[in-house]
Amino acid sequence: MTTQGNPELVLKRRPFGSWLLGPADQSARLLRLRLQVLMTTFSIGTNLIGALIVFALAVYVLPGPPLLDRLQLAEAILIPAYFVLALTVGCIWSTRLAQRVTSWVDSDRPATRAEQVATLQLPLRLTLIEVLLWLIAVILFTTLTVMLQPENALRIAVTVFDGMIVTCSFSYLLSEFALRPVAARALVGSPPPRRLLAAGLKARTIFVWAVGSGVPMAGLMLTAVLALIEGDVTPTRLCIVILAVGIVALGNGWLLTGLSARSVVAPVRSVRNALSLIEEGRLDVTIPVFDGTELGSLQAGFNRMAEGLRERERIRDVFGRYVGPRVVQEALASDRLGGEERFVAVLFVDLVGSTELAAERPPAEVVQLLNRFFAIVVDEVDRAGGFVNKFAGDAALAVFGAPAELPDPSGSALGAGRELARRLGLELPEATAGIGVTAGIVVAGTVGDVRRHEYTVIGDPVNEASRLSELAKVAPGRLIASMAAVKESATAEAAHWRPSESVIVRGRSAPTHLAVPQ
Repeated sequence: MTTQGNPELVLKRRPFGSWLLGPADQSARLLRLRLQVLMTTFSIGTNLIGALIVFALAVYVLPGPPLLDRLQLAEAILIPAYFVLALTVGCIWSTRLAQRVTSWVDSDRPATRAEQVATLQLPLRLTLIEVLLWLIAVILFTTLTVMLQPENALRIAVTVFDGMIVTCSFSYLLSEFALRPVAARALVGSPPPRRLLAAGLKARTIFVWAVGSGVPMAGLMLTAVLALIEGDVTPTRLCIVILAVGIVALGNGWLLTGLSARSVVAPVRSVRNALSLIEEGRLDVTIPVFDGTELGSLQAGFNRMAEGLRERERIRDVFGRYVGPRVVQEALASDRLGGEERFVAVLFVDLVGSTELAAERPPAEVVQLLNRFFAIVVDEVDRAGGFVNKFAGDAALAVFGAPAELPDPSGSALGAGRELARRLGLELPEATAGIGVTAGIVVAGTVGDVRRHEYTVIGDPVNEASRLSELAKVAPGRLIASMAAVKESATAEAAHWRPSESVIVRGRSAPTHLAVPQ
């Protein structure tokens, strides 16, 4: 299976939306190195490409008097020198600022509230450094042009200014991308107030529209203004200029929209992949929260939802261990008090000589013995489709046919009784137990108070099974059932039993016809 089609692999290998950003559990040293490489590469790359495009547009594309033919020595020296100086200063300044703001990462501790805010605002602060350096370039280059080539001053000023807006916009989106792993670590705790986070989706969308569409349109308008000022631009020249500016505008809009879309898709995709795992029953899913907008709130909300599901499943599991999984399902389906008449089979098992065991053995040893005993009981009852309704000291009551219906409750209980007697003799030879099985009509349901419920079965079969287990304590095989249960069972199970005597058990006036295993 490919990584693209496997949500678990995607979340593990690309938790931040790209393999460039590494895994979520990377060391602080590796994260620092990765951040330095990405930030430096993005900063140099965007500013270099932006400067080259501005140069090409101003010199070769936009209409107006030739620039290179009238280039002065001061311009030839100052413009490249400033570009190199600004690039160097920008890289050093940005690196030191990023190291200072993210210094908490190296101390392997959660970020404080102030550090969270500073980390989320870091892309904006890094972009403002570039804005400042570009504004200086606008002022410097325009001043030089006014002094040396005044007829080209408007073209230089507007072109460099537009280049600043576009280049810094790309830098901002790429800085946000590179800082995702750091933002994820900053947002591990409670997120800071919404008003202190990054611009929301609405503001980001308007911003991308303005830079991707507004600035290119301003460039086309500048072309028209310059053509009017020059006056002698041929139609062929004007068409070439518009085509060149249009290609640059389309490329700029496509790249900027693509980066913005990826910044929106990445957190949504992480939530989608995690939801796929939740649907498969994988509740141990947590996604990194690396976005400072409403999408980050979506990621954090998913983590809270997953935590709630895990807590609910844990409570359900603990609840089920106390009352049985089927009772849990019954309780979740309906929380009303009351019951209904059901035909069920009842199995009652009781240890022989538990009083003597408690007197002769240490309490811890007695508890271990009871746990081994009940483990066998629960295992066999569950295997046969019943559930252990309650533990009573050294005895257990198991019900077959409620709350979940069974096709052959009597046969299931009788089969569980035979297998339980066999396993107790083999696996718990130091203790013996009497097992009684019967069947009949009981009232099964929830009893108690609205503040405290208990699922139970009430009726004569419960009492009868308890009395049969007392008789079984002194009977061969330690297992006795009622013929009523045998007659209600399927032929295959009934063949394992034979009739025995009739007795009047304590608490009943009518005789009970007994049955014992063949």
